[in-house]
Amino acid sequence: MYNWKRTLWILWFANFAVTAGMSLVIPFLPLYISTLGIHLLPQLERWSGWVFASQFATSVIFQPIWGAYADRHGRKVMLLRAGFGMGIVTALMGLVGAVWQLLALRLLNGIFSGFISMAVSLLASITPDEDAGKALGALQTGAIAGSLIGPLIGGALAEMVGYRAVFFLTGLMLLVASAIVLFFVKENHTPPPRLEKQQRTGRGYVALWPLFPVFLASIVTQMGTMSIEPIVTVYVKTIYYGPHLAVIAGLAVALTGFANLAGAPTLGRLGDRFGQKSILVIALVMAALTYLPQAMAHGIALLLVGRFLLGLFLGGMIPSLNVLVKKMAPRHLQATAFGINSSSLFLGNLIGPLIGSTVAAAYNIRMVFYVTMAILLANAVMILFNRKLATVPIRSDE
Repeated sequence: MYNWKRTLWILWFANFAVTAGMSLVIPFLPLYISTLGIHLLPQLERWSGWVFASQFATSVIFQPIWGAYADRHGRKVMLLRAGFGMGIVTALMGLVGAVWQLLALRLLNGIFSGFISMAVSLLASITPDEDAGKALGALQTGAIAGSLIGPLIGGALAEMVGYRAVFFLTGLMLLVASAIVLFFVKENHTPPPRLEKQQRTGRGYVALWPLFPVFLASIVTQMGTMSIEPIVTVYVKTIYYGPHLAVIAGLAVALTGFANLAGAPTLGRLGDRFGQKSILVIALVMAALTYLPQAMAHGIALLLVGRFLLGLFLGGMIPSLNVLVKKMAPRHLQATAFGINSSSLFLGNLIGPLIGSTVAAAYNIRMVFYVTMAILLANAVMILFNRKLATVPIRSDE
C-alpha cells in the first residue's frame, strides 16, 4: 500500500492551490463583467448570477460522468484532466471581450471541474478504513484554507495588476497544482475484471442505491451553508449600526470558514473512533441548533458566536459523508460514488441561495434560519433511522 500520509500532504497542497486560485476571481467577478459592456444595474445583477452559477450547473451534470471514467481508467488521470483543463480555461477568461464569452468559459470550466472530488477519491482508495476520517478531514482543510485565503488576496491583486491578470494567475496556480499531482502522486489502478460489463449494462449502479441518504445529506449540508451565505451581509446591516460595517460583514462570512478548519479534522478523528454515522447525526443536529442564536440575534456578538459554532459542525459533516461513501460504495464504483457525492454538493450550492433568497423575500430574513434548521433536523432524523448506513467500528486505544 502506498504511503497514504505522504499522498495526503501532496494532495493537501494541490487542493489548496486549486481552491485558492479559483477563489481569487470571486470578489471582483461582477466588476469584471461591468468592463465587458454591461453597465445597467439590473443587467449586471442578472449576468453576475448567471456567470457565477453556470460553473455549478455543468459541474452537477459531469461529476458522475468523470467519476465513472475514473473507475475505469484511474483517479490520477482525472485529477490531471481537471487541473490542466480548468487552468487553461480560466486563463482564457482573462482574454474575453464580451460577457457571453465569459459565460461560455464558465460553463466549460464546470465540465472540466472535479479536482477536489477526485483528490478525495484517490486518498480514500489508499487510506486504511480506521484512519479514513482523520485523513479526509485533514484533506478538507486544504480546500477550506484555499477558499478563505483566495478572496482575501483576490481583491488586492485586482487593484494591483488588473482583473485580467488575476485570471492568468489563477490559471497558473491550477497548472502548478496539476504539475504537483503529475510528478509526486502515484497510483497503480487496476480495473476489476467485470467492471466493463457492469458499466455497459448499468446493472452495477444499483449497488449505489444505499448511498442515496448520504448524497441527500451532502445536498442538505451545502444548502445549510449557502442558504444564508449570499445574504448574510444584508442581515448584518439590520443588526449592526457601528463603524467598519464592511469589515464586520466580512468577519461574519469568514468566521464559519475558519471554524471549519478546526471542525473538519477534529470531528473526522472522532468519526474514526465512534463511527461516521453517529458523528454525522450529531453534527446535523448541532449545526441546526446554531441557527437559533443567529435567528434571534439583535447584536453582532450573538451572530458571530452562532456563525463560528455553525462552522465547527458543518466542517465535521463533509469528512463523515466522504468516509461513508468510501465504506459503502463497491470498490469498482467508488470513484463514481465520489463523483455523485461531489455533484450533490454542487447541487446544494445551487439550491441553497435560491431557498434563502425566496424565503427572505416572501417572509423575512430571520425566517431563513428557521427553515434551514428544519431541513437539517429532518435530514438528521432520516440518517438516524436508516439502518443501511454503514458505521465505523469503535477503535481501541490499546
